[in-house]
Amino acid sequence: MLVRDWMTPDPITVMPDTPVMDALKILKERGFRRLPVLQDGQLIGITTRKDLKDAMPNKATTLSVWELNYLLSKLTVAEMMARPVVTASEGEYMEDAALRMQEHAVGGLPVLDDFGQLCGIITITDVLRAFTNIMGLREGGKRLTLDMPDVPGSLERATQAIQPSNIISVATYHKDTEAGRRRFVMRVTGEGVRDVRARVRAVGIDVLD
Repeated sequence: MLVRDWMTPDPITVMPDTPVMDALKILKERGFRRLPVLQDGQLIGITTRKDLKDAMPNKATTLSVWELNYLLSKLTVAEMMARPVVTASEGEYMEDAALRMQEHAVGGLPVLDDFGQLCGIITITDVLRAFTNIMGLREGGKRLTLDMPDVPGSLERATQAIQPSNIISVATYHKDTEAGRRRFVMRVTGEGVRDVRARVRAVGIDVLD
């Protein structure tokens, strides 16, 4: 699963001299949370709705309405944007982009093509869409969580027991407190799905749900 398959292509952008109020208006009207900032066609920053709102004077200000309007008219995106920008490449794997979001504590990444040009944006929402797709949640069927020894052949033994049902998704993880064990989360459909848990248990595999 590549970033290009899940990103929003051709995102709305702003320039560094765009007034903050104009940027906030774009975010509100389009329902976005972040805007890449371009200068001469090159990505130089990114600004978020939170960044822009934080720039607004608080309600306790003693400034007059005229003074407030004057200050806000002078405040530009360049003063609020984040730089340097953490980005993703359109041809990289989704899990790599998701890990980068986690490591940098950001909710979205501008996406660059092979020439270093902005071509999209990938967000936490896109990661969640990809995750639910991988897990086959919209395809129905039955979910199984299997606890097995973390050794070669464990998955093969499980898949043989699951037949004639069809496995449409598989994910795996291990718990730090359970050395030598691994859990497999599967979604199965088709023939024999009603009795699939019983078939798996019959070959000595622990079915947690």
